[in-house]
Amino acid sequence: MITVNDLSKNLELLKKQNPLVHNITNMVVTNVTANALLAIGASPIMAYAKEEIEDIVSISNSLVLNIGTLTKDLIDVMLFAGSCANKKGIPVIFDPVGAGASCLRNDASKEIIANVKLSIIRGNESEIANLSGIKLKTKGVDSSGHVEDKKTLAKELSLKTSSVICVSGKEDIISDGFTAYSVSNGDVLLTKMTGAGCISSSVMGAFASIDNNYLKASLTGAVLIGICGERAALKSRLSGSFQLEFFNNLSAFDSNMLLKYAKIEKI
Repeated sequence: MITVNDLSKNLELLKKQNPLVHNITNMVVTNVTANALLAIGASPIMAYAKEEIEDIVSISNSLVLNIGTLTKDLIDVMLFAGSCANKKGIPVIFDPVGAGASCLRNDASKEIIANVKLSIIRGNESEIANLSGIKLKTKGVDSSGHVEDKKTLAKELSLKTSSVICVSGKEDIISDGFTAYSVSNGDVLLTKMTGAGCISSSVMGAFASIDNNYLKASLTGAVLIGICGERAALKSRLSGSFQLEFFNNLSAFDSNMLLKYAKIEKI
């Protein structure tokens, strides 16, 4: 049983260890992702050139792969980086942005899942459904379809991929194939902020760097992002100032906030 106290310990450990998170992410979110990792006490690095991948992975504590702005060359880089990370034994987090929107994204997702040992896969409802073979409608990189039983969806894909699965949404469902938790923190304004999901994946990558219980690491990241969204929304409902308040909350986030506001439940 994972408790809020367990998540709190992760937060303290992250700030002490300052892990280096290697992101091969999309051009839309590079800056906000880097700032989010810095705000929570991790160190970001964004490296995309195949010629330096092996060197960068060798000094990193985790690797995040995000297919938001995909090219054929980038798929090759991700596969190579994933192989290097697997050899080193560091966690690999996969964010299948827009899976279901195009054949390129679908094929890339399948190839990455088949060839890289993934620790965590985080996506929205339609992305995770499409990875599971359920053709759910997607509106670009946004989910527009619905799966009735997200718990079963997460559990089955987790067992199939040997990865912790996080289905993000109004309520996040996270499973390691045997146990599942729900996270009820968050605010609808997070869906109006570019890169909120991508930030969440990288934050989970930071926590996976310091905790090899990847279910617990994922829960810590999901709760942190959700609470910061809630607290930001109390200060502003306008998109510009909401984003500012969100990052302020990431910077100020501490164990007391997590203990006070976390909404997790074993399901």
